[in-house]
Amino acid sequence: RSMSTCGFRHLPEPSNLRDIPIMKIADFLRPAAVNVDLNASGKLDVLAELGKLLAAAWPGVREKAVVTSLVERERLATTGFGDGAAIPHAKTDCVEQVCGALAISRTGIDFDAVDGRPVHIFFALLAPPDSTNDHLKALARVSRHLREPSFRQAIMSAKTATEAFEMIVEADDRD
Repeated sequence: RSMSTCGFRHLPEPSNLRDIPIMKIADFLRPAAVNVDLNASGKLDVLAELGKLLAAAWPGVREKAVVTSLVERERLATTGFGDGAAIPHAKTDCVEQVCGALAISRTGIDFDAVDGRPVHIFFALLAPPDSTNDHLKALARVSRHLREPSFRQAIMSAKTATEAFEMIVEADDRD
């Protein structure tokens, strides 16, 4: 290896960055984990429904453990970041990979969001305790989409879980 004029070794060129796989929402969301007609009356109800969705869609996920993890995380600070959206998330040993669930409330639910407004879109994420990198990548990916008004409007217009899932995949593929 040669030395640069600054005394640093020249590192080999990185491989083509396009070859590095980008985490997509479809990597951690399944149509079976989507509910476009959430019927919940409060924060605990929402977290319980998200726990049911996660347990039903992801083999080995224990509903009670999920709900406990989400409630504990929510006690630290709200995950309702405003504009009608929240990303309840937690690390738990009951999952082996990042997994998610999406629930939509047509009426909106008081979730202690930072802007004080009701939340309509809930995207829950679970990650194993040792997966900080993947957990943060998933949070960033979901957050990026949920911050877009057009994305939120499109998701709110979905009539079925499959339609909502397909909208998410299409939006994610455009990134």
